Amino acid sequence: MDAPPLPDAGPPRFDHAFCAQLQDLLIWRRDVRHFRPDPVPSALAEELLDIVQLAPSVGNSQPWRFVQLESASARHSVRASFARCNADALAGYDGERAKRYASLKLSGLDRAPLQWTVFCDEATEQGHGLGRLTMPQTLAWSVVGAIHVLWLAARARGLGLGWVSILDPAEVSGALDVPPAWHFVAHLCIGWPDEEEATPELERQGWQARTSLGRSVLIR
Repeated sequence: MDAPPLPDAGPPRFDHAFCAQLQDLLIWRRDVRHFRPDPVPSALAEELLDIVQLAPSVGNSQPWRFVQLESASARHSVRASFARCNADALAGYDGERAKRYASLKLSGLDRAPLQWTVFCDEATEQGHGLGRLTMPQTLAWSVVGAIHVLWLAARARGLGLGWVSILDPAEVSGALDVPPAWHFVAHLCIGWPDEEEATPELERQGWQARTSLGRSVLIR
């Protein structure tokens, strides 16, 4: 698929109103786990995929690869992997923290109408290796950047996105029968959110508040 066309006009000027809206988008972007079952129109899904192609990538390699889970067997495999991994994670906590973990809803696998598993094609020749000889992990980082672009684009269109990370990458890759060079990065649940909140659910549930740690800058 060709990249989406760029506008013919000169560079835009982003005013204060746009900057404020962009900040609102960042604030209201949530890791959604509660979905309505209403389907996501295929045209909207295609639009999101087009926007993802504008994401930055090392050497312009665009190494992201999507698998759309349509079959009951594919979705069952991912849910089964999540159930096993989630039970193992719960076993790693005790006391009040274990009770709090058990109370969290950590995925939307049961209701999200659109589910994409995202891989990094580590054998891609696009980009001719530029920028990744000394840091090959920049391929996977490019995929993460593309997912964030998708996250914001989905939210701007009223969709919610949840990133499921409590999975066994080898199990999921095997179940989906992807090429050996495709490295698992994320399983994404996409759909219309049941609720919309500006505060992350993990913060509302008392699991972890935002802190200023990420604001630290080390001066040398």
